[in-house]
Amino acid sequence: MAKKPPRTKNKDNARRSKKKVSVLISDRVEYVDYKDVNLLRRFISDRAKIRARRVTGNDAKQQREIARAIKNAREMALIPYATKVTTQRTSKGDRGDRGRADGPPPRPSGPPPTGDEAALDGGIELDDSALDAVEVTEDEA
Repeated sequence: MAKKPPRTKNKDNARRSKKKVSVLISDRVEYVDYKDVNLLRRFISDRAKIRARRVTGNDAKQQREIARAIKNAREMALIPYATKVTTQRTSKGDRGDRGRADGPPPRPSGPPPTGDEAALDGGIELDDSALDAVEVTEDEA
């Protein structure tokens, strides 16, 4: 059997790129302060998540310092824990798997409430004359 020729290139060569340089190194930051919100926002995504080391280029020690400072700043209410991202719906039918299928509206589970039940549920408000009639009957009984 013939031997396979050795590979000339690593198959991950296309994915590998130049290692990122940390912002802390490029700005010569010696101490990461939780009050420095502008610096900390560079390490937070748009949804207020802490970015990974491979994205920011930090080493392990720097990442620990950044994470601790971000958590302290969140506790002091300088940075939000999360930001709400809203998306616009494009069309009525573009709901994906959410919602129910098109069809008739759901049927009620029981008959509609009568006058007494609706008044108890807060559906009907009684006026003063109705309350007087109720008081008179209670006094006579």
